[in-house]
Amino acid sequence: MIALDSAIMNALAPSLPDVTDHLAGFLKAAGDPLRLQVLQVLGQNSFGVLELCEIMAMKQSGMSHHLKVLAKGGLVEKRREGNSIFYRRRLPQADGAEGAVHSALLDELDDGPLNEEVAARLEQVQQQRAEQSRAFFARHAEQHDAQQELIAEYAQYAEQACELLLRASPEGKQVLEIGPGDGLFLLELARHFEQVIGLDNAEAMLKRARKTVAKRSNVELILGDWPEAARNLPTVDAVVLNMVLHHLPAPASAIRAAATQLQAGGTLLITDLCRHDQHWAHETCGDFWLGFDETDLVDWAGRAGLELQESQFLALRNGFQVQVRTFKKALKV
Repeated sequence: MIALDSAIMNALAPSLPDVTDHLAGFLKAAGDPLRLQVLQVLGQNSFGVLELCEIMAMKQSGMSHHLKVLAKGGLVEKRREGNSIFYRRRLPQADGAEGAVHSALLDELDDGPLNEEVAARLEQVQQQRAEQSRAFFARHAEQHDAQQELIAEYAQYAEQACELLLRASPEGKQVLEIGPGDGLFLLELARHFEQVIGLDNAEAMLKRARKTVAKRSNVELILGDWPEAARNLPTVDAVVLNMVLHHLPAPASAIRAAATQLQAGGTLLITDLCRHDQHWAHETCGDFWLGFDETDLVDWAGRAGLELQESQFLALRNGFQVQVRTFKKALKV
């Protein structure tokens, strides 16, 4: 709590009359135990009102009121995904009067444990989302290539992604790819790493990947959900989230689990879509999220203890843009 107290004093110091009204609204929004729990939950992922009602075990009218107060205080913001509206935590604004307070508050919340009952209901909602994703790819495995090419062909980003990964992890021996799809990137990884693990939650997709890597003895394919399957996997030198994060029900949690799976000095490679508004991707391609803001990935990775190494942005067909990012886990001191 010392860091939070210090942040409040620093925020008040520059010009007391100019900041008190703004800080009062911020502190009022944060000054409620339930709203603080909501902020903890939103640190895991973005959620709709009904999902938050289920997680917090309260009526929609009450939840809507709390979200309105949090939004007014600058702690949450809305984001439209297709026909649905999701709430997420607003990132601290460095130039705002409450910036230091906001950042210290989120750090305190992220370091603290989530209420056990809330955590159990949160897990249930996450599992419901994961089942939707699993069912989609089980139904559409054979159409995967055609659907994916509506957004981004493999050849348009694979070379850059591999190049950034090898620059960040030139001596890596073990690599884990989450959601390898048809397995094409696994083949590339198998040329540069001694051991390659591919994890997918759809048996239909793993069947396709097995055919692709059939001649590679250093590739192991595993059926399982991420991050639940992490506990049964070894730590690795690199984790790859290659055009898969927008399919996952909890991207922030997926990144945090990837950071835990990395050995000290390990690398996380994320290749994914930049934020877009082409809502047809939800039903046609099974996309859960319409891409990500650049700051989202950096913030989630930073809170997971990863530092941004390198970024490339690639313009693609149909107005889409892909971001290729590498993040490094600090070496142990």
